[in-house]
Amino acid sequence: MDKRDALERIRHFVNDFFTDDTSGHDDVHMKRVASWAKYIAIKEGENPFLCEVAALLHDVGDHKLFSDPAQAIQQRDKLLMDVGFTENEVDTIDDAIRTVSFSRGAVPNSRIGEIIQDADRLDAIGAVGIARAFAFGGSINQPIYKEDEKDAISHFYEKLLKLRELMHTECGKQEAERRHQFMLQYLEEFYREQECREETSHVTE
Repeated sequence: MDKRDALERIRHFVNDFFTDDTSGHDDVHMKRVASWAKYIAIKEGENPFLCEVAALLHDVGDHKLFSDPAQAIQQRDKLLMDVGFTENEVDTIDDAIRTVSFSRGAVPNSRIGEIIQDADRLDAIGAVGIARAFAFGGSINQPIYKEDEKDAISHFYEKLLKLRELMHTECGKQEAERRHQFMLQYLEEFYREQECREETSHVTE
């Protein structure tokens, strides 16, 4: 297999699906997750190529993004076979992707799955995660902030501030801690500006 050619074809495939997305699940999200998956894999002594490929494709077939997830998954697996992956490698990639989702509460059963899940969760927190939270909220017509209503800020407490404790790899844990602290600082400043106060106050997680 020509790995460079395989990656190029996979990136084009991903671009075709996600380039016009405005909910925070665009092709740039896939590339960031792939970059971090590759980085973590190298640090953790896992296969960086398989991790990068699985991360690029991790949202293909997501029920939130596709009207026909099964068809998208079939197209994904056909592409993997066409570029030269073995049936066992395709199964490994599929298995890792199946356990990525936070909303499904899935627990990875492989090291590659743990790395992909960590990389995807890292992209949900920190500076990028904050931007994506508001992009997603806007895509489903959520307000930024309204007391006693489901808003974009509530997403921090429902999901984002929980992710630090759910990381698997040492590398992922270290990066998640940094991003977690940034989100707390952001929320403290958000509430200071929202409530017209001179000083920030501690945010309770």
